Amino acid sequence: MANFTGNPLYSCRKCRNPVALRDDLLSKKFVAKSGAAYLFAHAMNVVLGHKEEKQLMTGTFVICNINCSKCGDELGWKYVRAYDATQKFKEGKFIIEKARILKEY
Repeated sequence: MANFTGNPLYSCRKCRNPVALRDDLLSKKFVAKSGAAYLFAHAMNVVLGHKEEKQLMTGTFVICNINCSKCGDELGWKYVRAYDATQKFKEGKFIIEKARILKEY
């Protein structure tokens, strides 16, 4: 686990493992299983699950769940493929549930 200073970051609520930088936050206007979720350009210290096709509110996607690399808590998912051309901007990006993370300074 790397140590980060200066810029705010988001950590796993369960074990405080850093999982995303504030600079990589793209949007706070997403919804996941537990409610509010954030879209990030990058995530770190996460383990990717197997790929699966899933019907979400905005269409059908290939996603893989992401888990904290330290404690294994499920944090959200990574968009692998979007079938709808208007949703292609999500490919390669990460959804992290707000309820699963803490913002740290």
